[in-house]
Amino acid sequence: MDDDTREGRDPAPAVTRSIRLLGILAEAGGPRTLTELAGDLGLAKSSTANLCLALEAGGMVDRTPQGYRLGVRTAELGGAFAAQFNQVREFYSVCEASPQLASELVQVAMLDGTDALYLARHEGSRSLRLGTPLGSRLPAPLSATGRALLAAMSDAEVVELLGEDAVFPQLTERSATTMSGLLEVLATARRRGWALDAEESFRGIVGVAVPLEGWAPTDPPLALGVAIRAAEADYERIERVGEALREAAAALTNPFSAAVRR
Repeated sequence: MDDDTREGRDPAPAVTRSIRLLGILAEAGGPRTLTELAGDLGLAKSSTANLCLALEAGGMVDRTPQGYRLGVRTAELGGAFAAQFNQVREFYSVCEASPQLASELVQVAMLDGTDALYLARHEGSRSLRLGTPLGSRLPAPLSATGRALLAAMSDAEVVELLGEDAVFPQLTERSATTMSGLLEVLATARRRGWALDAEESFRGIVGVAVPLEGWAPTDPPLALGVAIRAAEADYERIERVGEALREAAAALTNPFSAAVRR
């Protein structure tokens, strides 16, 4: 066997297939039958069944009458991933201590590729059913948290990440779909200190967000965002939320991070 063939081989095909299977279940949003999973993976049902049995034994998937779904172990791992970042652990107490944020729905997100990935959620004292579920994603160019993360980058870095001719999905009639439109939005976010999503990712919801530097040099940049019903999102409230988020970000920023970078 030559070196190119050896290097091109998957060193652990069962692991790779298991990861793909978990990804399929994550995207499905509900149970998938063994037949459906086998078709998605391009494998025989017997091979797929063996993968499911191993994952079920490890708590990574559950078997239900409707098919297989993600197991509780995946939630534990997701929580452990978020908890390894000091700021996520402190996030809840900072929100509770804020007169403005204590009653708001506040979320923490990180940039994963070109998406904002949601890691933590403070429910607040208002009885709301909005915002983005933990572990879910939104296109960074359209969401407030994603824009806050992109605004912390230079325009050149944003273009390099997303592509000069990128066209973004139109999730609502308000969505900005072009790079030029996005760069204008980011310039405004940098000037005022917080990013805005005015019903561009979800109709009826306004998002306000600020960037948050990673605590340690190896931590990813994060963003803090608040979701508000559009009917309640007058400019005064948006400004109050934006300022409260900036104060929360300052409380969660490592005072020695600038010295470390130098």
